[in-house]
Amino acid sequence: MTVRPLEQADFAFEAPVLVVGGGACGLIAALAAVDAGAEVVVLERDPVPTGSTSLSSGFVPACGTRFQAAAGVTDTVELMAADIQRKNAGEADPAIVEAVCRRSGATIDWLADRWGLPFVLLDGFLYPGHGVRRMHAHPDRTGAALLGALRTAAEAAGVEVVGDAHVTALYADAAGRVGGVRVERPDGTGEDVGCGALVLACNGYGGDPAMLREHIPEMADALYFGHSGNRGDAVRWGTALGGEALHMSAYQGHGSVAHPHGVLITWALMMEGGIQVNAEGRRFSDETHGYSEQAVAVLAQPGGVAFDLYDARLHALGLGFEDYREAEKAGAVRRFETPGGDGGRPRPAGGGASGDRSPTRGAAPAARPATRSGATSPASRRWSRRTSRCGSPARCSTPRAGCGSTPPRGC
Repeated sequence: MTVRPLEQADFAFEAPVLVVGGGACGLIAALAAVDAGAEVVVLERDPVPTGSTSLSSGFVPACGTRFQAAAGVTDTVELMAADIQRKNAGEADPAIVEAVCRRSGATIDWLADRWGLPFVLLDGFLYPGHGVRRMHAHPDRTGAALLGALRTAAEAAGVEVVGDAHVTALYADAAGRVGGVRVERPDGTGEDVGCGALVLACNGYGGDPAMLREHIPEMADALYFGHSGNRGDAVRWGTALGGEALHMSAYQGHGSVAHPHGVLITWALMMEGGIQVNAEGRRFSDETHGYSEQAVAVLAQPGGVAFDLYDARLHALGLGFEDYREAEKAGAVRRFETPGGDGGRPRPAGGGASGDRSPTRGAAPAARPATRSGATSPASRRWSRRTSRCGSPARCSTPRAGCGSTPPRGC
């Protein structure tokens, strides 16, 4: 990825606003530019926008939304900011945290009211670190559905989304002002595209092993669960233009990705009573700290794998998520029955009669504390394997690594 002299460009056409990257960030930026009266072109390296958004659950934390108000949830910028800072042990820049929280609720309402995006407020559990219900999601509860809704809104707004357009270089003048980009096509052809303003929305560097090892060595051997095109392009361009790369060690990990299925297993199962054990059957951490923290804990276990254990109640909760249903279809969720009360075996929670059976299942990733309220009983568990060697594994996945534009930790 290079920055070339502007005088070398031969622009085939120009756009008032050019966005590099057609994920959620890029499409929302495009909608904001349209709202300000600009014409926008989005350049996406894939045939159609996918990216890390499609691989995620698509949940968006926000405070003070109309969806919270309708559900009777009281939330404020101060409460959300305090939750974030508590979760990240005060490591985030308070000004950035406050700015993100202050704009979060208005952005969700704007996307819903101005652009028709459907949102629901997730109910039934709290995500790690959040003191109130503030996770908003597409009704399908997947990142792919969220991205699909954003793309529909962008195209309806007149945004031109160009696929198979891999931006390989920027054109800038001597003062560092960008005037356009170089686009390469899959057939080897290329063209220069000019712009009045450029938005880089091409994620971080999680797909670049060398940068990952340099900035986040503890996750260098983790499975990368993000788009392979996230190779630090924006970081390199920004620093080449004189920018300073900050917060390069910030990332989001996930301790619950079914492998080799490549499907997220919702951490709601952990927050509502599941546990995680290693290949020796030993529980090794407090899973309520969060799925990102758990990624490091899983990697430290023998073979870097773990099993999720949970019961039929939590399996039913999981079935409310499309990702979980897909994981079950793919064979990542296993079921076993445990006798209760005979042969010295423990009884189901609540005291079942001798000989009772409590059906259980297992999901691919990590599981959470049995010590919490509502924790699973020893006689009624689901299990999931996180190993590349057998069955229905799950492996710890490396998150999206980012730089200056990375959301504050805990967000």
